[in-house]
Amino acid sequence: MTGPASPSAPAPSPTPVAELTLRGILLGGAITLLFTAANVYLGLKIGLTFATSIPAAVISMAVLRAFRGSSILENNIVQTVASAAGTLAAIIFVLPGLVMVGYWQGFPFLTTAAITATGGVLGVMFSVPLRRALVVDTDLPYPEGRAAAEVLKVGEESRTGGADSARGLSAILASTLASAGFAILTQTKLVAAEAATFFRVGAGATGVVGGLSFALLGAGHLIGLSAGLAILAGVAIGWWIVLPILTAAAPQAGDVAQWANTVFRNDVRFFGAGVIGVAAIWTLVRIAGPVAGGLRASLAASRGARGMGVALEERDLPFAVIAGGTLAVLVPIALLLHGVLAGGPLAGSAWLLIAASLLFVLVVGLVIAAVCGYMAGLIGASNSPVSGIGILSVIAASLMLVGWFGRGGGAQETSALVAYALIVTGIVFGVATISNDNLQDLKTGQLVGATPWKQQVALVIGVGFGSLVVPPVLQLLYTSFGFAGMPGAGANALAAPQAALISALAQGVLGGDLNWTMIGWGAATGVAIIAVDELLGRMGRMRLPPLGVGLGIYLPMAATLTVVVGTVIGHFYDRWADGRADVEGTKRLGVLTATGMIVGESLWNVVFAGIVYEAGNDAPLALVDGFETPALIAGTLLFAAIAWWLYRRTRRLAA
Repeated sequence: MTGPASPSAPAPSPTPVAELTLRGILLGGAITLLFTAANVYLGLKIGLTFATSIPAAVISMAVLRAFRGSSILENNIVQTVASAAGTLAAIIFVLPGLVMVGYWQGFPFLTTAAITATGGVLGVMFSVPLRRALVVDTDLPYPEGRAAAEVLKVGEESRTGGADSARGLSAILASTLASAGFAILTQTKLVAAEAATFFRVGAGATGVVGGLSFALLGAGHLIGLSAGLAILAGVAIGWWIVLPILTAAAPQAGDVAQWANTVFRNDVRFFGAGVIGVAAIWTLVRIAGPVAGGLRASLAASRGARGMGVALEERDLPFAVIAGGTLAVLVPIALLLHGVLAGGPLAGSAWLLIAASLLFVLVVGLVIAAVCGYMAGLIGASNSPVSGIGILSVIAASLMLVGWFGRGGGAQETSALVAYALIVTGIVFGVATISNDNLQDLKTGQLVGATPWKQQVALVIGVGFGSLVVPPVLQLLYTSFGFAGMPGAGANALAAPQAALISALAQGVLGGDLNWTMIGWGAATGVAIIAVDELLGRMGRMRLPPLGVGLGIYLPMAATLTVVVGTVIGHFYDRWADGRADVEGTKRLGVLTATGMIVGESLWNVVFAGIVYEAGNDAPLALVDGFETPALIAGTLLFAAIAWWLYRRTRRLAA
């Protein structure tokens, strides 16, 4: 019989847990093909994309359960790869503009992939040092990051069973099925997808619009009351103050809804962009200290990791890799821009212009990475107005070119300047979209105990996958449908609304006819909002994040009002949970219910994008026509009834 082990004997090393595996990377790449293609088509068709991390997490769990040795950390890597790649589809908000202005006649694979990849990799590099400042040392809610973590946890717990796991699984499944079922019903047109009423106010007009979307309701539950009230303040400023004033200044007879929506698109959104611009600068000033602290901590962690003095879950990519990777990416960007300028009317200033552009990409990219990461943390990646950041980016890039070349240089030079501004904006936009999404993924990783540097490697791999998928999908859609506004566009051309707006902005700045008035008024309002927020902070009252107010002004009310309702419902649910014996467990059930709302609609959007593509129209499941009033009544009542039932059911589960 053997005796007890000697006290000096080393403890057995823990069994390694699968995380960054070839299996996970390949599965993430396969999911990428589906999600990126779906997002590209849906974004060009109706101007909307969907967050891919949660659907990827669900699919990953279903597939990896069949393999021995899979883990929650490996599932997290799969969703990270697919999420980064799917997010890059947002480049469609810029690049089709090059076709619309007649500069491109199609999407050259290498050039399109290079624009997408370089911006995406820079987005990863810039977001790494932001992890500590905006994910670890902050109370930002990161709704989709939290939701994805809960999905992964419930999937992992379901392997071992237990009462808590069964209740959690029941909550998330019920809300997932309810959300997906209602989303399917809206596509049949039997129930409305939004409740809207527009009316005249004196000589002007306004309205109230609520999106009947459980994904928006669930996101509201997760972001919290402070952000929700800030968004509501923005809605009130944009829709119920600015819009009536502007419509009264240009009265019209006829359709009130069309009149109000036209003024909102042409004027109020520029007002909102001005607010977002000032709020973004202020946000950057506010987080400059934590960001600098994050950089110092990243350097210290790199030194500590070499001496094994830093916990595994705190190890980012070494700072030397971040700095070296950033500088390395600037080389292909310089070559890309040189290829664009060579032989054209701007060739004489090529290298000086390239040097200025690289500096622009670095400085503006860093600013945008911080701002987008903050916005995603505040309201979620899906609801974050990345197109608003694209607007500010193209204005800044165009102003740089105006300062260099001036205006009135002839049609050929102006066309070349517009194209160059769009390409530089495309690179910066890649930074914006990736940093907007990456910090959500890193929040998920923090909540499930992932290794940050492994997740950051997965993000770079995801960018690579997405960069290979986007160009052929864009080319296929270009040859099949074309884009509205491009030379020779047909009746079935895809609208590509954001790309049309951003290319028009570049032409407006370089041509001298941009709507500076509304941007200026918005900027002034942004300063006032910042002052109010600081005053509330000094008084110890609930804050109104200025960026949240800007989002409420800039985004359509259909995308914001339901989020506000969700924040109120979530607040009262949490207050009820505070009186329960198991406060944290009860609140978690509420989070899981909200998560399921996001999961169901997200998964359906993946399927629906494929149906739309196959059918060739944006309403392939419509069963009725001219059914608007009954659909509005039925949709509103059914949405309210399902929401009431889901929360009542969750409270019973908690009891």
